[in-house]
Amino acid sequence: MKPEDARLRVVFDRVERAVEDRWRIPVTITDVPNPFTGDLDGHHIHVDHDLEVEDALFILIHLFGHTVQWNVSESAREIGMRRPEETWTEAQLHELALYEAEACRYSLQLLHECGVHDLDQWVSDFAACDVAYLMHFYRTGEKKPFRDFWRDGAALQTPLPIPDFHPTRWISRFDGIVV
Repeated sequence: MKPEDARLRVVFDRVERAVEDRWRIPVTITDVPNPFTGDLDGHHIHVDHDLEVEDALFILIHLFGHTVQWNVSESAREIGMRRPEETWTEAQLHELALYEAEACRYSLQLLHECGVHDLDQWVSDFAACDVAYLMHFYRTGEKKPFRDFWRDGAALQTPLPIPDFHPTRWISRFDGIVV
């Protein structure tokens, strides 16, 4: 179930401040070229200016999760940098699903560290939709509307402690890495 926009705006502002102040990762609200809704490079997060607050918050926390991964795991960076037009094996798709779930778990921890404990199911549902969308796209090449994959009541993810890391620029998704 979608939380109220007013609640999501409060959470977005709180999380954005924490990401910038605590982890020293600049967050920029800007025009992100289609088809992307956000971008990361390991050191900086961009959120598209034309998103509804619900999508903007998910993009922010999810890209933070990927930023953590990219800075602590070479294998996570490799997964994140695979090109979508490549043929993906079922084993690679399984790795991708685990990679996305781990980003979700870091996202939940970020929210909890910001004092937000009422959005766990929403994050889990959003993340499940994201994975279903990606699996469909990587298997078929077809870009269906994202919300076609939404289902309420996804398996609840558990927070994963955020390890110490030093934000480092690796590569931008603008380079065509992910959908």
